[in-house]
Parts: sequence; C-alpha cells; structure tokens
Amino acid sequence: MANLFYLMGPSGSGKDSLLEGLRQRLNGGSPVLFAHRYITRHWKAGGENHIELSPQEFDQRLRSGLFKMHWQANGCHYGIGTEVDAWLASGHSVIANGSRASLAEAQRCFGAKLVPVLVGVEPHLLRRRLLARGRESAAEIEARVSRSLELQHQLQHQLQQQLPDRTLHLHNNGALSDAVTDLHHLLQQHVREAVSV
Repeated sequence: MANLFYLMGPSGSGKDSLLEGLRQRLNGGSPVLFAHRYITRHWKAGGENHIELSPQEFDQRLRSGLFKMHWQANGCHYGIGTEVDAWLASGHSVIANGSRASLAEAQRCFGAKLVPVLVGVEPHLLRRRLLARGRESAAEIEARVSRSLELQHQLQHQLQQQLPDRTLHLHNNGALSDAVTDLHHLLQQHVREAVSV
C-alpha cells in the first residue's frame, strides 16, 4: 500500500533542509514523490520549495475543492493539493511537509495510509538554529522554544495513543547529512515493508 509520510516538527527542526536533502539524494529514483505545499507567502521566503499563491488564488482553489487538506499558521494559508490522491492511487508513496496542529485532519484525510514522521531536536540546538535564522527577537525565540517543547510532548502523547505502530521518529541533532540518511532509511524500510505485505 502506498503511504503518505507526514513530516512534522517545530520551526527550526530542519524539515525544509531534510526534504531538500532527501530530494537531491533520491533524484527521481524512488517510488516516493514530494508534495509541494501551496502557501500564501512569497516563493523566496523561507527555505521551502513551495508554490506561492495570493490569498485570492488560495481561496479560489479552496472553493473549487482542489486542496486535500489545508490550514493556517504564522499568518499564512497552507494547502496540500488533491493531486496526492492520484499519486497514491498510482502506487507512489508521498512525503509532505505537515503541520503538527493539523495532524487530526491528516488522519481524517489519509486514514490508514498516513505515516507520521516526527522530527525531534534538542532545545539548545533549536534555540541556536532559530537565532542563526535571525527572523525573531531573543524573547520570541524563547517563547517559541517553550511552545515547541510543550507541543512536542502533547503530540508524542497523541501519537502514542492513536498511531503507536505507524509513527516514525527522526532526530536531527547532528550533521544534516546524517539526518537525511536516517530519513532515507526510514522511508526505504517502510516502503519495502508495505510492498512485501
């Protein structure tokens, strides 16, 4: 069965870098496809390879039923397109940059195909990465780190209760290349097991 790998983690955990590193490593040579998110922010903002939409364009697609799921965060609208249904139906697994707050919607949308991938990072490293990014003040970063830790604990409890056998855990505390390798191996193992069932 094809799966939807739903990558989650706090801001600064390196999700964008992990996805980009994995994309370069796979280079089209895998049954895993990358879902590009539709976001109402400039295409040059942040490190994510996303599709920029104006608020009006986003609303048009939303009204037309072209999003499999959507959410709002950080003053922007985010969407994952219905094209992922066709990809899954064709036997391809899909990896998507998800939102921790939208996990319940992802479960509703993808059901047994959903495989959460929880990216963890030590608080001192998260703080250092957020400082290096330079987007927020020191006080805002401390608030974000505290909030991320609280959300991470809540999410781990939720996953343990609801999806204990399907959740993959990835630690991004060291070199990015090591975390990309770990993510690659996790996906390889899961896709191989799904095919052999």
